[in-house]
Amino acid sequence: MNKSLLLLLSCLFVVTIGFGITLPVLPFYADRLDVTGRVDRQLMAFHIGLLTSIYALAQLIFAPFWGQWSDRVGRKPLVLIGIAGSAITQVLFGVATSLWMLYGARAIGGFLSSAMLPAATAYVADLTTERDRSRGMAWLGTAVSLGIIAGPALGGLATRRDLHFAAGSGHFKIDSFSLPFFLAAALALFALAIAIRWLPESLPMRSRSTSNRSQTVSWRGLGSKLQWLLGLTVAGQFGLAIFEATFALYAQEKLSYGPTETGIAFMVCGLVMAVFQVVAVSYLSKYVGAIFQLALGFSLMGIGIALLLTVRTMPLVLGVIGLLSLGMALIAPNLSALISNRGGDRTGTVLGMQNAASSLGQVGGPLFGSLLFAWQPSVPYLFAGAFLLGIGLTIGLKQQRRKH
Repeated sequence: MNKSLLLLLSCLFVVTIGFGITLPVLPFYADRLDVTGRVDRQLMAFHIGLLTSIYALAQLIFAPFWGQWSDRVGRKPLVLIGIAGSAITQVLFGVATSLWMLYGARAIGGFLSSAMLPAATAYVADLTTERDRSRGMAWLGTAVSLGIIAGPALGGLATRRDLHFAAGSGHFKIDSFSLPFFLAAALALFALAIAIRWLPESLPMRSRSTSNRSQTVSWRGLGSKLQWLLGLTVAGQFGLAIFEATFALYAQEKLSYGPTETGIAFMVCGLVMAVFQVVAVSYLSKYVGAIFQLALGFSLMGIGIALLLTVRTMPLVLGVIGLLSLGMALIAPNLSALISNRGGDRTGTVLGMQNAASSLGQVGGPLFGSLLFAWQPSVPYLFAGAFLLGIGLTIGLKQQRRKH
C-alpha cells in the first residue's frame, strides 16, 4: 500500500475512534448528567437519539462545502481540520457537566470533523485508478471500521463506574467518565502532529478548481446523475443509525448489558466491517457486479437487524450483529466507488455530497429509532429490518430484469 495512503488511513482511524467511543458510553454518560433524576426512560431515549443526530446534522450541513473546498484548496488542509475537530470534541465531552454542553460538543464536533471524511475519500480517489478504486474505498472503510472497534473498546473498558474521583471548576468537571474521552483527544493530537509533518498533498495544483460558477453548475448536474446512489446512501446509513442509536438502550433494558458488554458488541460490528470490506469486496468483484453486492448487502442488513429481537445469549447476539455488519461491509465501499467514478474531476464535491447524504441518514435514523424505541423497544428493529430487506430485494430484482 502507498505510504501516503497508509498514513491517511491511520489518521482516519484515530478520528473514528472519537466517534466510536461514544456509542457504548453515551446512554450511561447522559444519565449521569441528569442530576435532577427527573428525566424518564422515554425522554432519555429521545435525548440519546438527538445527541446522536446532532453530530450528523452538522455533517449534513457542512460536508458538501468541505468537499467542495477540498477540490479548491487541496485535501490535506481539510484532513487537518477534521483531526483537530475530533480532539476539541473529545476534550469538551470529557469536561461536560450538563446535557446541553453535550449538545454543544456534538455540534462543534460534527462541524469540524465533517471535513475529514469527504477529503479522505477524495484523497483515496486521487491515489487510485478507476479499476482499483473499489479496493481503495474498501481499505478506507476498513480504517473507519477499525476505529469503530477501538472506540467502543476504549469507551467500554476505560469507563470504570467503580472508580470514584472528581475535580471541577465552574461548569467543567473531570471524573471517571472523562478518561476515555481524554485518551481519544490525546490520540487525535498525536495524529495531527504526524499529519502536519508527513502527510503530503494528493491533489496537484493544476487540478484545483477556482471558479465558483463552475462549482455551482457541477452541483446541479452531478446531483441529477447521482440521485439513486445518494438515495441508497441515505437508506443504508438510516438503517445502520437506527441500530447504533438504540442498541445500547435495548441492550441495557432487555439484555442487562453494561458499557463493557455493549462495547464488545460494537467491537464485533466494527471488526466484521473492517475484515470483510476488503475480503468480501475483493472476492465478490471477480464474480458479481457492484449492484448485486449492494442488493446482497441491504438484504443481509435487514435480516440481521430483525433477528436481534429473537436472540438473548451473547454469542447469538454477536452473531446477528456480525450478519448486519457484513451487509454494511458490502454496501459502503461499492457506493463510494460508484459515486467517485461518476464524479470526474469533481471527486471531492461528489464525495462531499455522499457524505451529506450519509449524514442525512444518520440524522433521521437516531431520531426515528429513538421515538420508536420510546413507544416499544422492539419496533425500531422490526421497521429497519423490513425497510432494508425490501430495498435489497428491489435492487436485486431490478438488476436481474435489466440483465435479461
